[in-house]
Amino acid sequence: MNKNCLLCGVGGQGVVLASKLIAYAAMEKGQQVRASETIGMAQRGGSVVSHVRMGEEIHSPLIPHGSADVIIAFEPAEAVRALPYLKADGQVIVNKKAVKPTTSTLSGQVYEGTEMIEYLKKTVQNLVVVDGDAICESAGSARVLNVALLGAAVASGALDVTLEEMETAIRANGKEQFFVMNKQALELGAKER
Repeated sequence: MNKNCLLCGVGGQGVVLASKLIAYAAMEKGQQVRASETIGMAQRGGSVVSHVRMGEEIHSPLIPHGSADVIIAFEPAEAVRALPYLKADGQVIVNKKAVKPTTSTLSGQVYEGTEMIEYLKKTVQNLVVVDGDAICESAGSARVLNVALLGAAVASGALDVTLEEMETAIRANGKEQFFVMNKQALELGAKER
Protein backbone atom coordinates (compact mmCIF):
# COMPACT_ATOMS: atom_id res chain seq x y z
CA MET A 1 0.00 0.00 0.00
CA ASN A 2 1.39 3.40 -0.98
CA LYS A 3 1.64 6.34 1.42
CA ASN A 4 1.99 10.01 0.57
CA CYS A 5 3.42 12.40 3.14
CA LEU A 6 3.74 16.15 2.62
CA LEU A 7 5.93 18.09 5.05
CA CYS A 8 5.83 21.88 5.18
CA GLY A 9 7.29 24.66 7.25
CA VAL A 10 9.74 27.51 6.99
CA GLY A 11 13.48 27.54 6.53
CA GLY A 12 15.51 26.32 9.48
CA GLN A 13 12.84 24.14 11.08
CA GLY A 14 14.25 20.81 9.89
CA VAL A 15 11.65 19.93 7.24
CA VAL A 16 14.18 18.42 4.82
CA LEU A 17 15.84 16.28 7.50
CA ALA A 18 12.44 15.02 8.67
CA SER A 19 11.59 13.97 5.10
CA LYS A 20 14.92 12.15 4.83
CA LEU A 21 14.22 10.28 8.07
CA ILE A 22 10.82 9.15 6.79
CA ALA A 23 12.36 8.08 3.48
CA TYR A 24 15.13 6.15 5.25
CA ALA A 25 12.68 4.30 7.51
CA ALA A 26 10.54 3.33 4.51
CA MET A 27 13.54 2.15 2.46
CA GLU A 28 14.74 0.04 5.37
CA LYS A 29 11.36 -1.75 5.18
CA GLY A 30 12.02 -2.51 1.49
CA GLN A 31 9.65 0.11 0.11
CA GLN A 32 10.30 2.24 -2.94
CA VAL A 33 10.61 5.92 -2.05
CA ARG A 34 10.47 9.04 -4.17
CA ALA A 35 10.97 12.47 -2.61
CA SER A 36 11.19 16.06 -3.73
CA GLU A 37 11.80 19.34 -1.92
CA THR A 38 10.86 22.88 -2.80
CA ILE A 39 13.15 25.09 -0.80
CA GLY A 40 13.09 28.49 -2.52
CA MET A 41 13.94 31.28 -0.09
CA ALA A 42 14.16 28.91 2.86
CA GLN A 43 17.33 30.44 4.24
CA ARG A 44 15.43 33.69 4.67
CA GLY A 45 12.44 32.19 6.49
CA GLY A 46 10.53 31.24 3.35
CA SER A 47 8.35 28.20 2.77
CA VAL A 48 9.84 24.73 2.58
CA VAL A 49 7.76 21.87 1.19
CA SER A 50 8.86 18.26 0.92
CA HIS A 51 6.96 15.44 -0.79
CA VAL A 52 7.69 11.86 0.31
CA ARG A 53 5.97 8.98 -1.48
CA MET A 54 6.48 5.41 -0.24
CA GLY A 55 5.21 2.01 -1.26
CA GLU A 56 5.52 -0.88 -3.67
CA GLU A 57 5.50 1.02 -6.92
CA ILE A 58 6.11 4.77 -6.93
CA HIS A 59 6.66 6.55 -10.26
CA SER A 60 6.63 10.27 -9.42
CA PRO A 61 8.07 12.16 -6.45
CA LEU A 62 5.28 14.76 -6.42
CA ILE A 63 2.05 14.18 -4.53
CA PRO A 64 -1.03 15.08 -6.59
CA HIS A 65 -3.63 17.38 -5.02
CA GLY A 66 -6.12 15.48 -2.89
CA SER A 67 -3.92 12.43 -2.26
CA ALA A 68 -1.67 13.13 0.76
CA ASP A 69 -2.29 10.62 3.54
CA VAL A 70 -0.62 12.93 6.03
CA ILE A 71 0.56 16.51 6.18
CA ILE A 72 3.21 17.24 8.78
CA ALA A 73 3.21 21.01 9.25
CA PHE A 74 5.87 22.78 11.26
CA GLU A 75 3.85 26.02 11.21
CA PRO A 76 0.04 26.65 11.18
CA ALA A 77 -0.17 28.90 8.08
CA GLU A 78 1.93 26.41 6.11
CA ALA A 79 -0.55 23.69 7.13
CA VAL A 80 -3.44 25.73 5.75
CA ARG A 81 -1.49 26.45 2.56
CA ALA A 82 -0.89 22.69 2.07
CA LEU A 83 -4.52 21.58 2.60
CA PRO A 84 -5.28 21.16 -1.15
CA TYR A 85 -2.91 18.16 -1.09
CA LEU A 86 -4.76 16.36 1.73
CA LYS A 87 -7.07 13.50 0.82
CA ALA A 88 -10.57 13.45 2.30
CA ASP A 89 -9.73 11.23 5.27
CA GLY A 90 -6.12 12.37 5.60
CA GLN A 91 -4.28 13.26 8.81
CA VAL A 92 -2.74 16.65 9.66
CA ILE A 93 -0.05 16.94 12.32
CA VAL A 94 0.67 20.62 13.06
CA ASN A 95 2.93 22.49 15.43
CA LYS A 96 0.84 25.12 17.20
CA LYS A 97 3.55 27.79 17.31
CA ALA A 98 3.40 30.34 14.49
CA VAL A 99 6.44 31.74 12.75
CA LYS A 100 5.72 35.34 11.85
CA PRO A 101 6.43 35.88 8.14
CA THR A 102 8.64 38.73 7.02
CA THR A 103 5.74 40.44 5.25
CA SER A 104 3.76 40.52 8.50
CA THR A 105 6.75 41.89 10.40
CA LEU A 106 7.40 44.62 7.85
CA SER A 107 3.76 45.68 7.64
CA GLY A 108 3.22 45.65 11.40
CA GLN A 109 0.40 43.09 11.11
CA VAL A 110 -0.28 40.69 13.96
CA TYR A 111 0.04 36.98 13.23
CA GLU A 112 0.00 34.48 16.07
CA GLY A 113 -1.31 31.42 14.25
CA THR A 114 -4.39 30.96 16.43
CA GLU A 115 -6.76 31.80 13.56
CA MET A 116 -5.01 29.17 11.41
CA ILE A 117 -5.33 26.52 14.13
CA GLU A 118 -9.03 27.36 14.51
CA TYR A 119 -9.52 27.05 10.75
CA LEU A 120 -7.77 23.66 10.77
CA LYS A 121 -9.98 22.47 13.65
CA LYS A 122 -13.08 23.34 11.61
CA THR A 123 -11.77 21.96 8.33
CA VAL A 124 -9.69 18.84 9.09
CA GLN A 125 -11.36 15.77 10.55
CA ASN A 126 -8.09 14.06 11.65
CA LEU A 127 -6.02 16.80 13.28
CA VAL A 128 -3.29 16.61 15.90
CA VAL A 129 -2.01 19.91 17.28
CA VAL A 130 1.44 19.48 18.82
CA ASP A 131 2.89 21.78 21.48
CA GLY A 132 6.34 21.79 19.91
CA ASP A 133 7.71 24.41 22.30
CA ALA A 134 6.86 22.31 25.38
CA ILE A 135 8.41 19.19 23.84
CA CYS A 136 11.56 21.05 22.81
CA GLU A 137 11.87 22.50 26.31
CA SER A 138 11.48 19.05 27.89
CA ALA A 139 14.01 17.52 25.49
CA GLY A 140 16.47 20.38 26.01
CA SER A 141 16.70 21.88 22.51
CA ALA A 142 14.58 23.80 20.01
CA ARG A 143 16.29 21.77 17.27
CA VAL A 144 14.22 18.64 17.96
CA LEU A 145 10.91 20.04 16.73
CA ASN A 146 11.14 18.00 13.53
CA VAL A 147 11.60 14.76 15.46
CA ALA A 148 8.74 15.63 17.84
CA LEU A 149 6.40 16.09 14.88
CA LEU A 150 7.62 12.79 13.42
CA GLY A 151 6.75 11.13 16.73
CA ALA A 152 3.18 12.41 16.49
CA ALA A 153 2.94 11.29 12.85
CA VAL A 154 4.27 7.82 13.65
CA ALA A 155 1.83 7.46 16.57
CA SER A 156 -1.07 8.49 14.29
CA GLY A 157 -0.40 5.43 12.10
CA ALA A 158 -0.42 7.53 8.94
CA LEU A 159 3.17 6.68 7.99
CA ASP A 160 3.14 2.87 8.45
CA VAL A 161 6.41 3.24 10.37
CA THR A 162 6.94 2.22 14.00
CA LEU A 163 8.68 4.28 16.66
CA GLU A 164 11.48 1.71 16.68
CA GLU A 165 11.94 2.04 12.90
CA MET A 166 12.04 5.83 13.21
CA GLU A 167 14.57 5.55 16.06
CA THR A 168 16.76 3.46 13.75
CA ALA A 169 16.48 6.13 11.05
CA ILE A 170 17.44 8.85 13.55
CA ARG A 171 20.43 6.87 14.81
CA ALA A 172 21.63 6.15 11.26
CA ASN A 173 21.23 9.73 10.01
CA GLY A 174 22.06 11.87 13.02
CA LYS A 175 24.95 12.55 15.33
CA GLU A 176 25.29 10.06 18.17
CA GLN A 177 25.65 12.80 20.81
CA PHE A 178 22.12 14.01 19.99
CA PHE A 179 20.45 10.60 19.83
CA VAL A 180 19.11 10.51 23.42
CA MET A 181 17.63 13.99 23.05
CA ASN A 182 16.05 13.07 19.69
CA LYS A 183 14.68 9.81 21.10
CA GLN A 184 13.05 11.74 23.95
CA ALA A 185 11.52 14.22 21.49
CA LEU A 186 10.22 11.34 19.34
CA GLU A 187 8.57 9.71 22.37
CA LEU A 188 7.10 12.99 23.64
CA GLY A 189 5.74 13.75 20.18
CA ALA A 190 4.13 10.31 20.03
CA LYS A 191 2.24 11.09 23.26
CA GLU A 192 0.64 14.15 21.61
CA ARG A 193 -1.46 11.80 19.52
